[in-house]
Amino acid sequence: MTKGTSSFGKRHTKSHCICKRCGRRSFHVAKGECAACGYPRAASRRFNWSKKAIRRRNTGTGRMRHMKVIDKRFKNGHFKQGLRIDPVQAAKAYNTRRALSKQVPTI
Repeated sequence: MTKGTSSFGKRHTKSHCICKRCGRRSFHVAKGECAACGYPRAASRRFNWSKKAIRRRNTGTGRMRHMKVIDKRFKNGHFKQGLRIDPVQAAKAYNTRRALSKQVPTI
């Protein structure tokens, strides 16, 4: 029996298909588990012995549709940290400032 060309012609079944989570052709159909991301486990598959693999799929390697916006808002001061403003006090402060600005200075 040959180990080469004639044997390769018989290989036509697929053990892996597309994964729902990572989109790679790594989902093992019989096992029901992705070899790349570990789907359907809740935690994504990653190991510290492969730093480069972690870098490849880390934050910043994709489109970052949401994080781009968050970074921009944070940079422009849209997030007030450590402040809890009471709506009633805010309205009072606004009204007093408005009243003070309307006063005409007497000479």
